[in-house]
Formats: sequence, structure tokens, C-alpha cells
Amino acid sequence: MILGLNRCDTYQPPTVHNPHNKGSDPVLWGLYDRGVVGTLRVGCAMWTNPQWPGRWTPASTPQGRELEAYGRLVSAVEGNTTFYALPQPEVAARWAASVSDDFRFMFKFHRSVTHERKLRDVGTQVREFFTALEPCLGHMAPVAIQLPSSFGPDSIEVLEAFIVGLPQDVRYGVEVRHPEFFDGGSTERALNDLLFTVGADRIILDSRAVFAGPRVTPAEHDAFENKPRLPVRAVATNDQPIVRFIGQTDPEANPQYWKPWVDTAARWLRDGKSPTVFIHTPDNADAPELARRFYDEVRGLVEELPMQRDAPLVHEPGLFD
Repeated sequence: MILGLNRCDTYQPPTVHNPHNKGSDPVLWGLYDRGVVGTLRVGCAMWTNPQWPGRWTPASTPQGRELEAYGRLVSAVEGNTTFYALPQPEVAARWAASVSDDFRFMFKFHRSVTHERKLRDVGTQVREFFTALEPCLGHMAPVAIQLPSSFGPDSIEVLEAFIVGLPQDVRYGVEVRHPEFFDGGSTERALNDLLFTVGADRIILDSRAVFAGPRVTPAEHDAFENKPRLPVRAVATNDQPIVRFIGQTDPEANPQYWKPWVDTAARWLRDGKSPTVFIHTPDNADAPELARRFYDEVRGLVEELPMQRDAPLVHEPGLFD
């Protein structure tokens, strides 16, 4: 079964000019870069997985150099590690040195910011976050503000104040999980208008494929029990939309579910936007190869996209000598 994306989910901005948002002129929204194709980045939820060496990354990859090998496959990664603990600056510097100039990390704010304090009185924590990750500033995708399901519409002014108070030389993305933000009415519109006004991207989670799939392996059971299950909105509130696609274990089951995102990514690119798409599966064993397949499918519709980097040979001699 192919799950579609309803075009009514696309977002039309308020008729106000916003200097924080590249597409804030309503006359130019969706047209401001027509004819100039954006950049597509793809990646996974992590840069290391015990099933990847000898399968998608070189078998000789030594411990501590997994990011270097991963960065030869794809162009982005979700930085989930920063949700749980911040790295020492020297560690962040090694991360930055391990990837090419065009590689991007989508780091998440620490849970103390989003889940424990819920964006209130977090000046110290935010400074610590950016101090720790300063070496990676040139490699940052929009920083993820992933909010818990308990963060609802009554706190939308808190979200606005938080984003406005952040460093403005960095981009931000917001992922909400409270069901009222998906009501298709005034509450959802208020959220989208806020993100547009402050120049933030809405992070879109699509977990429909995993819930339509089998529940046989422990990883599949875990995904079914713990992944969010929310409506999907193909919205772009700024020019770097982010999609987190959670697919099924069987690699061949996923293209039919991500096909609407292929079409949407192609449309965004032709509008001058630069989307990032992260591919997950319950065990992520084939996620790098799936991310590369997704890129190639989009490139089949947008021929101006460059070919992706050559994947390293999994038994390439001397790669890490």
C-alpha cells in the first residue's frame, strides 16, 4: 500500500515580510528561487552500527573512525548523542575533522533543555551546548528542538521566546509531538505561522511505514511500542525542511512508502529549498544503502542534482592504514 501526502498539508505563510525567513515575501513564497535547484542531503539516525562494517562501510574501519567511513556514504546524520550528553570540545573537533565540508550534523538540544526544563530558564544549558559544539558550527544542519508530547499549545509563547533568544547565526528545526499541533486547524496553523515568523523549519516525522509493517524481530517490536504515531504534514516553514522517515526492516518494502517523499523533495528542490531526509529502520542495518537509494530516486526527477559520492569498497585495502 502506498501512503500519500495530501497537498493540502503544504503550508502557505502569512502575508507579512519576515527578515529571518528566506521565503517570507508572500509574492515570492515557493517562487523566490524558481529555476535554482536546492541541495538534497540524506543520512541516518547514527553514524555507527555493528552491522555496517563489511556490509556498507569498510570491514577494516577501526574503532573511533566510524564517522569518517559513514561520511563517505551519505551527507548528513542525526546527532542524537547530544540529547543525552554533550561532547568535550576536542571530541567535537574530531567529529568536524572527520567529514567533508558539505557534511551536516543535525544535533539535538540536550534533554535538560527540551524535556526537563521545557525551554524555560535554560540560558546556561544553551551556552554549554554551543560551547561544546563550537568546532562543528560550520557543519550544522538546523539544530533540532525536539519537544515532548507534554509540550502543548499553551506553551507556544515559550517556544517563540526560546527561539528568538537563541544565537541567530545558526538555523533551527522544531519537532512537536503534542497531538493538538496536528489538528489541521487553528492550533496547527499557529505553530506553522510561528515557525515561519522566526525562520525555523518544522521537522517532519513519518512513522507510518513501520506501523504498517511486521512485528517479528525485537527491534520491530521496540519500534512499534516506542516510536511516535502522529499525522504527517508535508510542510516547509523555511527553506531547509527536514524529514525523518521510519521504514521497515525489509529494504525492498520501503520505496513504496517513501515515494510521496521523493516527489515532495523534488518539488522542494525545484522551489530552491534544500531538504534533508533521514532514513531509519527498526534495526538500521540497511539504513545507509536506503538513504543512498532515496537520493538516487529524487535525482531521477531532478537531473540537476549532482551524483552522490562513490561508496567505499567494504574490503578496500589500506583505507585506514
